[in-house]
Amino acid sequence: MRIGLIAFSGVRVRNPELAALGVTLPGFVRRGRVIASLPSLGLLTVAGLTPPEHEVAYLEIDDLRDDTELPDFDLVGLSALSAQIDQAYAVADIYRGRGTRVVMGGLHVSAMPDETLAHADSVVVGGAEGAWERVVQDADNGRLAGIYRGRIDGVFEGATSVMPRFDLLSGRPYNRFTVQTSRGCPRDCEFCGASLRISPRFQQKPAARVLEEIRAARIHVRHPFLEFADDNTFLNRAWSRELLDGLAREEIRWFAETDASVADDPDLCDRLARAGCRQVLIGFESPRGDDLAGLDPVDWKRRQAPRLRQTVDVLQSRGVSVNGCFILGLDHHGTDIFPEVLEAVRSAGLAEVQFTVLTPFPGTPLRQRLAREGRLLADRYWDRCTLFDVVYQPARMTVAELESGLRWLFSEAYNPLETQRRQRAFARGSRT
Repeated sequence: MRIGLIAFSGVRVRNPELAALGVTLPGFVRRGRVIASLPSLGLLTVAGLTPPEHEVAYLEIDDLRDDTELPDFDLVGLSALSAQIDQAYAVADIYRGRGTRVVMGGLHVSAMPDETLAHADSVVVGGAEGAWERVVQDADNGRLAGIYRGRIDGVFEGATSVMPRFDLLSGRPYNRFTVQTSRGCPRDCEFCGASLRISPRFQQKPAARVLEEIRAARIHVRHPFLEFADDNTFLNRAWSRELLDGLAREEIRWFAETDASVADDPDLCDRLARAGCRQVLIGFESPRGDDLAGLDPVDWKRRQAPRLRQTVDVLQSRGVSVNGCFILGLDHHGTDIFPEVLEAVRSAGLAEVQFTVLTPFPGTPLRQRLAREGRLLADRYWDRCTLFDVVYQPARMTVAELESGLRWLFSEAYNPLETQRRQRAFARGSRT
């Protein structure tokens, strides 16, 4: 069979005022372009799971212009985030109209399988490991089932742990690639729509295997910058030291998402710097601890809030910049939160900052709670799951006040002068 795997990358802000404002804000636009330029590690892994007797093509939806007819395949696999799922459904409908069999997977599909089956012959719920091989075999035999459930535990063990097909990136204009080291996160924040929604526990890939994948990817991506596709990379200290010592020998620059606990270990932070880490993204969410009560089962986020500046200092003094993330519209947030967040960003000396709106992604406890409370503005709002569009009624301000406050923060924190000020301050404070 000839199998086409099509990725839907990039997210557009739907709010017209915020979208128009973003054009003038380099700090915001730069990160958006980076995210949009990353290849789909999930589909490259699906390609790796495909038996070698089948031909596989990897495509980005942006490769298929409006005036270009969709290429022919015997089987099509599609994966998209919630914000792009309607576009993916439209492509799926075109292929099915031709008689081509369509399979869809990913986080949104795993949360909404019945909805997806209106547009696909089959859906994969959970990860592709343990499911995709059966999908291909059944498609080849003309007997596709409706729902396939992937392996959710032990995904980095045995035959289900395969090398992603990084060779499919050869000749493409990528200068970044992703590698996954873990799946799941024990923090279990109610708003998180990432891999912990398909993983029952925190699972970690052996460090030697991570390094092997990095070496394989570097063969096919010129001058690469690595991004770890994890919810929370450095929770296991012994594993982290093994990985970082190996990365130091690879001479590669990279980015990861972690949490504030990394700053509790100065030796680990030293190793981060030596291993080529250029930036870590940390979700601080709010500078006020009481705002974070109830976001996770043990109030871990709330207890970390007073350490914001200390966390930033420990990392940035070693030359590892911190991209601090803040969520606006938490239930304790009133309109006073916007200047307080801006002051926290400035006083902590953050090199980079990311502001998002609380977003109830499908499959999250947050969506379930807001639905129970009657606070969702619509039952279906997938195209607005961009992290910047308001889809619910905030508890202590109006929708308009939340949107206005976010625009104000964008203007204040992402303008060229403020962006340059943060970068200069980081350069002055770094020991490297």
